[in-house]
Amino acid sequence: MKIHRIAAFTKEGHGGNPAGVVLADVLPDPAIMQRIAAEVGYSETVFSARMGDHWQTRYFSPETEVPFCGHATIALGYVLATEIGAGNYQLSLAQGAISMQADLRDGAGYSILHSPSTRSERAADALTQEALALFGYKADDLDPALPVTKAHAGADHLIIPLRSRSALSAMRYDLDAGRVFMRKHGLVTVAFVWREADRLFHARNAFASGGVVEDPATGAAAAALAGMLRDGGWLGAGGLSILQGEDMGRPTLIEATFTDTPGSSVSVGGAAAEIARPEGSGA
Repeated sequence: MKIHRIAAFTKEGHGGNPAGVVLADVLPDPAIMQRIAAEVGYSETVFSARMGDHWQTRYFSPETEVPFCGHATIALGYVLATEIGAGNYQLSLAQGAISMQADLRDGAGYSILHSPSTRSERAADALTQEALALFGYKADDLDPALPVTKAHAGADHLIIPLRSRSALSAMRYDLDAGRVFMRKHGLVTVAFVWREADRLFHARNAFASGGVVEDPATGAAAAALAGMLRDGGWLGAGGLSILQGEDMGRPTLIEATFTDTPGSSVSVGGAAAEIARPEGSGA
C-alpha cells in the first residue's frame, strides 16, 4: 500500500501541513487505517477509494478518526491530479459528501474543496471561561469585536478571536488537558485567530483531540471561520485569506471564498507539493 506524503496549503512553495494520502481499491478496515495513521504520524492521513462516480474517503489522526479534514483533502487533490488527472471529484465522507476541484498549475498542485454546510453559535460563557483557563488567557486578551463561537463546516471547532498578534503567539496549553477538554465538548480543534485586516486573519489551531498539539494549517477550521463571519454578518461575500503555521516555522496560506447565502458551502483552496523522502527510506 503506497503512502503519499504531501504538504498542503504551502505558501510560496514552502511550509505547508503534512498529510498522508492513501489511494486504495477498497478502503481497509478502520482499525488498519487507524494503525497506518499512527505510523505515519502526521496530524491526518486520508484514505480514498473509487466507488462508481465518487470516492469513498475517510480521515484518521494518530489517535482517532475525524469526520472531515481540509488540509488532507487538499493533499488528496494533489495525488488525484497527479495519479488520475485534474478535474472535479465527488467525495463521500463518513458523515456527508463534498466536492473538490483538483488541478496542477505549472507542475504544482492547487485544489479547491467545497465544504459541507456551515452553522455557528455563540459559545456559552462557561465553555469560553474553561477554554481561556486551559490556554492561559484572560478576558482582556479577547477581540471585543468578534465573539467566541462554536462553528461547524463538517466538524465542530471553537473559534477564539484574540485582540493582538502577540496574544496569538503566546498560545500554550497542556496536551493531555486539551485532549480531555476537546473530547468532552465534541471539538475537533480550538482555533485562535487574530484579524490583521478586514479579510486577512492569522490563526493557530490546537488539535489535542487527535493527539497533536498544533496544526500548521486547518482547512476545516478555515471553512468554519469563514462561515461564522459570513453567517454572523461580520463579513460579506467574497474572499478571505488565513495565514497559519508561522509560529511553528511552517508558514501556510489558506484561501476561502463564499457567497452571502447563510449556511452555504465555503470553498477552501490551497497549494500542495510532495514531501521529499530521504534516499533509501520506505514509501
